[in-house]
Amino acid sequence: MKVTVVGAGAVGASCAEYIAMKDFAAEVVLVDIKEGFAEGKAMDLMQTASLNGFDTKITGTTGDYSKTAGSKVAVITSGIPRKPGMTREELIGINAGIVKDVTANLVKHSPNVIIIVVSNPMDTMAYLVHKTSGLPKNQIIGMGGALDSARFKYRLAEALECPISDVDGMVIAAHSDTGMLPLMSKATRNGVPVTEFLSAEKQAFVEEETKVGGATLTKLLGTSAWYAPGAAVSVMVQAILCDHKKMIPCSLMLDGEYGESDICLGVPAIIGANGVEKIVEISLTDSEKEKFATAAKAVREVNGDLKF
Repeated sequence: MKVTVVGAGAVGASCAEYIAMKDFAAEVVLVDIKEGFAEGKAMDLMQTASLNGFDTKITGTTGDYSKTAGSKVAVITSGIPRKPGMTREELIGINAGIVKDVTANLVKHSPNVIIIVVSNPMDTMAYLVHKTSGLPKNQIIGMGGALDSARFKYRLAEALECPISDVDGMVIAAHSDTGMLPLMSKATRNGVPVTEFLSAEKQAFVEEETKVGGATLTKLLGTSAWYAPGAAVSVMVQAILCDHKKMIPCSLMLDGEYGESDICLGVPAIIGANGVEKIVEISLTDSEKEKFATAAKAVREVNGDLKF
């Protein structure tokens, strides 16, 4: 099984590293536009193989998509962060152009590929891949919910002062500071609702800290996070290649589910060999339904800046 990761920066390299270390893929191909960069990252990672005990082959290429041919899964991490003075429309225009070009090259050489979108704004970039790739909707997945849910569980374990293995929780809706919807009503500690342990004030604190999880790290690091995003992608890739049928929240094209259509939003789904095996519709409280609809409205506004 071959996996392609486009973008050999911190996030892309972390994706490749985690996938290789789990040793479920035959080959990982790193692609970048910077001359020699992906090749160097691949070589550095391969020199850890004997130390970390994996046999996955990691190769790199500067823009030669022929080397990605036959990929079962491709991960798109490429794009630029928003810079001072740059409008949202400018950011979307630049990243949309990059994502469209990358998608076309991937599909050309791997027509049955399953694409995982990491590039931001993630829900909008996933929507763009749906509109321009010609792929079935089950083969296009936005990563956000997997990462946001991991950050939610981290904050829950912190608030509960318990091992993170005790905790389960999920974040749906949009992959943005304002659009995330941590489902506190469904979060548990060993099957017991966390609402039985945490005060309303503490619950609100956990929700807010989850929603600004990425921004908090950017402020501390001076750049976007990479370990957790890379790990989130590796879980999704493994679920596909190993046909785990694992339920993972991710950004998917909706067709009436949760009352929304023609939009990519975070919802729980069964992820397996076919990509999205099934979207899981769960019951939401009235407040959660309202927040989900508000998030959808905001994502539609951003989607309106796309130029197909």
